[in-house]
Amino acid sequence: MSAEAGAAIDGGPDEHVRRVRLPADRRTPAAARAVVRSVLAEADLNELVNEALLLTTELSTNAVEHAGTELDIEVVADEVGLTVTVSDFASGPVDDLIVGVRNDATEITEVAERGRGLLLVDHFASRWGTTYLPTGKGVWFRLERPAGEPAGPEPPDRRESSARSATAGNRAGPDGSTPSAAAMSELMQTSPDPYADDPLPEFATDLLTRVGEMIGAAGGVFRLDRGDGHGAQVLARYGRHPRTGHDLLRVPLAVHRPYVGELELDAAPSGYARPLAVLAAERLSLHLENDRLRRADVRRQAWLTFLAEASELLAQSLDVELTMALIPQLVVPRLGQWCAVHTTDEWGRLKLAAASHADESVLPQLHQVLRETGPDSIQARLREASRNGSQIPLGAPTEGFAVPLIARGQRLGTLAVGRHQRHRHDPDEVAVLEDVARRAALAIENARIHAERRRVAQALQQSLLPPVLPVVEGIGFAAEYVPTGDDADVGGDFYDVLPLPDGRWLVVIGDVSGKGVQAATVTGLVRDVIRVLVGDGKPLSEALSRLNETLVERGGGRYCTLAMAAVGPGEGDQLEVSLHLAGHDRPVLLRAAGGASFVGTTGTALGLLDSIASPAAEILLDPGDSLIFYTDGVTERRRGRELFGTERLRDAAAPLGGYSADVVAARLRSTAINFSVETPRDDIAILVLRNDAL
Repeated sequence: MSAEAGAAIDGGPDEHVRRVRLPADRRTPAAARAVVRSVLAEADLNELVNEALLLTTELSTNAVEHAGTELDIEVVADEVGLTVTVSDFASGPVDDLIVGVRNDATEITEVAERGRGLLLVDHFASRWGTTYLPTGKGVWFRLERPAGEPAGPEPPDRRESSARSATAGNRAGPDGSTPSAAAMSELMQTSPDPYADDPLPEFATDLLTRVGEMIGAAGGVFRLDRGDGHGAQVLARYGRHPRTGHDLLRVPLAVHRPYVGELELDAAPSGYARPLAVLAAERLSLHLENDRLRRADVRRQAWLTFLAEASELLAQSLDVELTMALIPQLVVPRLGQWCAVHTTDEWGRLKLAAASHADESVLPQLHQVLRETGPDSIQARLREASRNGSQIPLGAPTEGFAVPLIARGQRLGTLAVGRHQRHRHDPDEVAVLEDVARRAALAIENARIHAERRRVAQALQQSLLPPVLPVVEGIGFAAEYVPTGDDADVGGDFYDVLPLPDGRWLVVIGDVSGKGVQAATVTGLVRDVIRVLVGDGKPLSEALSRLNETLVERGGGRYCTLAMAAVGPGEGDQLEVSLHLAGHDRPVLLRAAGGASFVGTTGTALGLLDSIASPAAEILLDPGDSLIFYTDGVTERRRGRELFGTERLRDAAAPLGGYSADVVAARLRSTAINFSVETPRDDIAILVLRNDAL
């Protein structure tokens, strides 16, 4: 504002003046309105409040959006009217801000995008104009009481616009009326219901109805295509349907993809029709953009939830075939019409592992298409995707695209997905599918690694156990072995039956502390040392002492409990058993006539101390009697806080007197397993020695 202009405004004693500087912020129009409202209240000009607030909003909003600098708001009120000046500090011409020539003989039919606000100023203001300043530019308007009193002082140094109006009431629309300030204010204040589930249709209808009534339109419609495959839908309608062939007023909605829409009005051309239509379209576009962003955010949250659930489902299975069968079920129908998983064999050839289709009746046809070969076949495109490690589009008849399955740098195959029935995949869906492919590939690789570990563990475990128990006349042997719930780990439990040089048979059962490969190496060592020592004819007590020395020298913190029994013919039909326990649980003696009891004396575990104690116990087995050996995987089987225990084992064995060794071992295994629904936490080994003499 120039110095002399400021002096002129400050001159009158009855004037009310406010000057404020506001930032270029979205809250500035509200602050400017507050300043104008306070001055109007002081000057008792409340009848001008609607027009003044509307025009102040337009000028301040225009300056914030297009100047991007601080604003000076100056408000001067006297007894007959109000003058508001909005000045910015942006350099450049003000041509874009000028609405253009308008007088009684000329009517504006087109208005520049930045001039719509000034068209409202031109319509409602008594006078208005532009101001040139060394630091920027400004726009002012004057509102006066409708009583026709003399105008108040006009700010000097201001070039009045050639579009100056005599009074707002002298302007006539196409039907002889002009949009009132109240109607404009209602149009600007119309907003969606924040508590409605889907407020946009009602808001668009209200907006369209107000604009249609203001410009005298015969009909109108808002159309919107959300890019969801359903095409353009009617969001709101006013009056009759716009007639085909008429010169309709069409305004595109300012929305971002995938949204596309337009406003179509059947209205006579006028100076206000297009600006008001554009204003309504922009107001709806703003809320449509909010709706698009909200829907996009909800959709992304849904995709994140989907990916988290998919990861959890894929991680739950460590079976290769089950994992590959699960992948298409996750994709169809949410991410595509069909899905196929191909894996690469050791020769680099693709093999169909699993496929799914939204329409199961089409699945045989899909399998046939996937088996076709040739340069233009899907197989060729899948090989290209696997070879290049990049996404490849698929052509008809199964349109879609293929994503390579890559885990830890290794190419495992491809994930092929068919397009949706009504629309193509959008970028978000493609990104989700690529993420699904990465997670699926990792799940397949983990399942393969686990399967390989399981095969190695099973092979190693089998090497530590005798493939079959010997068949000896008069002596029955039976064993049951249940590995821990993690079948990819090797347990430390073992048993063995081998001949002694003196014609007797040696029964051995033991438990090495821990699990895994280290425990398996100790198990193999114990088993081999025992075979060597007893093969050389060493007494059982000496064999145990030598084995203890070996484990102590080896170190590593591993220890072993062991039960050894040498069994041979006794007097008559009896069997003589020499039992040695090295820290192992006492076996159960099961009599043929019924009854069960523990026998033997628990000694010292091997590998802990330099010397051990393993007292010998001599036992006689009559025909039908059995001696039951077991590991702590049986007695420590848990059901909540309750253990299976040795007493329960003895009670379970008591009714089995007289049964064969196979039946006794199987029944005890079943009883221990059924004690709890949980998978075994430790290996379960049961070895039964029975006198089978007739």
